[in-house]
Amino acid sequence: MQQQRDYDVLIIGSGAAGLSCALRLPGELRVAVLSKGPLREGSTFYAQGGVSAVLDQDDSVDAHIADTMAAGAGLCDPAAVRYTVEHGAAAIGWLIDLGVPFTREEKADGRQDYHLTREGGHRHRRVIHAADATGKAIENSLEAETRRRENIDLYERHIAVDLITSAKLGLQDPRCLGAYVLDRESGHVEVFRARSLVLASGGASKVYLYTSNPDTASGDGIAMAWRAGCRVANLEFNQFHPTCLYHPLAKSFLITEAVRGEGGRLLLPDGTRFMPRFHPQGELAPRDIVARAIDHEMKRLGIDHVLLDISHKPAAFITEHFPTVYGRCLELGMDMTKEPIPVVPAAHYTCGGIRTDLHGRTDVPGLYAIGECAHTGLHGANRMASNSLLECLVFAQAASEDIHARLAGIPLPPDLPSWDESRVTDSDEEVVVSHNWDELRRFMWDYVGIVRTDKRLQRARRRVELLQQEILEYYSNFRVSNDLLELRNLVQVAELIIRSAQSRKESRGLHYTLDYPEADTRHPPRDTVLVPDAPALETAPEVVQGHL
Repeated sequence: MQQQRDYDVLIIGSGAAGLSCALRLPGELRVAVLSKGPLREGSTFYAQGGVSAVLDQDDSVDAHIADTMAAGAGLCDPAAVRYTVEHGAAAIGWLIDLGVPFTREEKADGRQDYHLTREGGHRHRRVIHAADATGKAIENSLEAETRRRENIDLYERHIAVDLITSAKLGLQDPRCLGAYVLDRESGHVEVFRARSLVLASGGASKVYLYTSNPDTASGDGIAMAWRAGCRVANLEFNQFHPTCLYHPLAKSFLITEAVRGEGGRLLLPDGTRFMPRFHPQGELAPRDIVARAIDHEMKRLGIDHVLLDISHKPAAFITEHFPTVYGRCLELGMDMTKEPIPVVPAAHYTCGGIRTDLHGRTDVPGLYAIGECAHTGLHGANRMASNSLLECLVFAQAASEDIHARLAGIPLPPDLPSWDESRVTDSDEEVVVSHNWDELRRFMWDYVGIVRTDKRLQRARRRVELLQQEILEYYSNFRVSNDLLELRNLVQVAELIIRSAQSRKESRGLHYTLDYPEADTRHPPRDTVLVPDAPALETAPEVVQGHL
């Protein structure tokens, strides 16, 4: 009999969303947090820019809402946007109370106040930050506080295999009951039983060959929720960050958008600015427009990268505001205080995800989703810069409050069946996993990237279906491993991305197709909602009105 671990709440993911949720839950609840690697090894730790919130007297909630809606290209849920923005300042106050060392500046009257920067899509300075390593500062503070809490157990190097639901066990009362979890150290699968479960597992940008994300971003929560019976929405909207460092030794190194916010210019190899030709906001246009412009210029000129130049600013200003970027570039032989640096777009953020309400609740009772794996309606067709960490913080609190309010009436699930390894063996063909990894990420980059066509999507659909068959056979016959589980999840999310992209017969936000280069103005904008076991698209029950 395998060990069964019992908790009030099981949280899968240890970034800003997962740890914030754990800390917001009452101290009398027993909470478990799973992390695939070290606790901090997720996208939050590597976030550079900051958190957007209305903190300046010249800014307003309505202005932040309007900017978010404009960036979302008509698909933001107005209720979700307002809820998030209205709770922003309180979320920042909570982080400050935890000791997050946000950057300060001296005002004209001699007062010390928090420095606010401006990023793409924002009309005001509203991005609070800790130099250019905001995610690291937030994650460190959350981790330190989490390790102090006696009611929270941390399981590092543990990856969820799948969710356990009453439907899978043939029980009547529909609920999420727990999860099968692989201990990466022992190689054994354990059973975690919980009264409520929270998916805070991040996005799926690892499905692409080039990404700014760490290796953990493999869409695990989205795939598990789909297999458990949850709807997903808007997975065709994959955000490509316009500026990742182009260097063979700089894997996934992001150049924060704040560089452009503080005056950085995008240049062609001959030193010509090009963004004013594509958008009146130039370098501060929404990310989809900037990424598409760079992609266009690279293909038009046959170049490997463009240039980002902030060397016209004082050297002291650059080193003070961007010490992480400056230091990394210097390690690679580039001095951004004196010269432009080479940049390319890379997959950065999954705007769609598991469909939730404003409490983080999914279609399966007892199962919540927060952070990048969730689709709350905040981002619409394109996420505005620095709204992602804000969403993590706000919905972590919303979910924790709802869990606490409901938990008293939820009994501990019955004993759950152990994981059966009796009919599987150790693999002697690990090369199959690595080969499929490479094939998946390459054809997703080539066919389902920044610019799409019907023919490219059809090719991708055929290839992903073949991979799914191979991986299912492999999964059924060999013991699970971290790489196999991530590949299984990513190929599932890839299929959902492709199906969603095929369903949208227009260009909108982050989804741009040469076959339908304009937005469809004949109908009100609609979410793309996929339903498990439904062969075709089901449109959202509610039509989201556009606010451009």
